[in-house]
Amino acid sequence: MNYPVSDEERAVIDQIERFSADVLAPQAARLDEEAIFATLHLPEMAQMGLMGMNLPEEMGGLGLSGPALYAAVEAVAGACGSTASMLTAHFLATDSILLGGDAQLQTRFLPNAAAGEILGAFALTEPQAGSNPADMSTYAIREGDGYRIKGAKCFISNAGAADFIVVYAKTDRAAGARGVSAFIVEPKNTQGVDIAPNERTMGLKGGHVFGINFDCWVPQANRLGDEGTGFRTAMKVLDNGRIEVAAQATGIAAAALQAAISYAKERKVGGHPIGEFQGLQFMLADCATELAAARALSMQAAVKRGTGERYSTESAFAKLYATEAAWRIADRALQIHGGYGYTRDFPLERYLRDLRIFRIYEGSSEIQRTIIARGLLS
Repeated sequence: MNYPVSDEERAVIDQIERFSADVLAPQAARLDEEAIFATLHLPEMAQMGLMGMNLPEEMGGLGLSGPALYAAVEAVAGACGSTASMLTAHFLATDSILLGGDAQLQTRFLPNAAAGEILGAFALTEPQAGSNPADMSTYAIREGDGYRIKGAKCFISNAGAADFIVVYAKTDRAAGARGVSAFIVEPKNTQGVDIAPNERTMGLKGGHVFGINFDCWVPQANRLGDEGTGFRTAMKVLDNGRIEVAAQATGIAAAALQAAISYAKERKVGGHPIGEFQGLQFMLADCATELAAARALSMQAAVKRGTGERYSTESAFAKLYATEAAWRIADRALQIHGGYGYTRDFPLERYLRDLRIFRIYEGSSEIQRTIIARGLLS
């Protein structure tokens, strides 16, 4: 699909598409089968600048526009969903610092993160506070010239390999969302950060997620912004992240559709390619239509991302429709493959397993509907 990007950005996207096809795609099944952490690809991705695609050039990033970033994430996801999951989790962490941190923290962390020298994680979700993060119980109390953070987080991508984790905790436990603050924790040189083994997940098996228990001290300099501003930062970060989830969904959906088209041309029944049968043609047409609609809604949000205007509703549109449509597309693509689609000799079953989480994390489909409805009624 042609996205509204500059010639320079198009060249970058073309390079990422080649890398994804030549390097990521051939390893995707292995990462899934053996649950190999997608950091396997980190050195090459860092060399290409992929780890800083979301950051401005002055912070060492590529400075891509919203549409170009969308296209790049889509290309990575179409080749390997696990690698895209690792990459975009890193973006959540660096976006937190970019949007909520002061110049000192930005200078300290973002150039190294953009270069792929350090890996980030974003710790918001808790066992009892998933869809409503304002209910979090993790808290931070002042201790000396810093804070003691206590609590637990769950399903935190990258945590097991992270050099820095952006942790959201309440500095005022009676203030609800207004009492949430954000901190940078460096787990490799901080006592009291206990990271559990990688969770055994249905899909994205190379995009590892972890539970974390905190009873650690961080200096005040590691706080992002003023006390009580963390929730606003997290919501802005998730507006970005939801567009990237939509990109992952359409990337995998596009790969599934292409697999179905190829199979429909090659597979013969009664001497005729199955693509000649009208029933199957209708399935392909529905897939292509839903993919185009998902990309259009997502691009609406991606274009608005760099304007300075609010785009919470647009990002909710994108995530809701793209993730739901991608599931339907991949399911039809598997159906077109018949029994072969159910085997691990073909990637369709992996596509479906990888896609399932997208309707849950970074705000479930039900939460996206709530955001959209509130926008209509406000």
